Amino acid sequence: MSKPVRTPAVDDLCDAILTLKTREETYKFLEDVCTVNELQALSQRFEVAKMLTEDKTYAEIADKTGASTATVSRVNRSLVYGADGYAIVLTRMGVIGKEEKK
Repeated sequence: MSKPVRTPAVDDLCDAILTLKTREETYKFLEDVCTVNELQALSQRFEVAKMLTEDKTYAEIADKTGASTATVSRVNRSLVYGADGYAIVLTRMGVIGKEEKK
């Protein structure tokens, strides 16, 4: 049985993130909350998601980002079957258009 994602502690974390106003504040918070490896893993997954929306191949993505093809596959599954979190952010950032949402 998997652990629930929506918990009071995760609610608090989401609320904390929503208070951040600048990239510098966000860096400071993430550096305190995450290890360097955790932050690199998160940013790698986000880069993978961006590249997948650009129709790059798994091999191209793995080569450019250093992500394993298993990670690329996991991110792709999230893009296709997930909660639309990547799509929301990538659309708001202008990386993908609303009609391109996966």
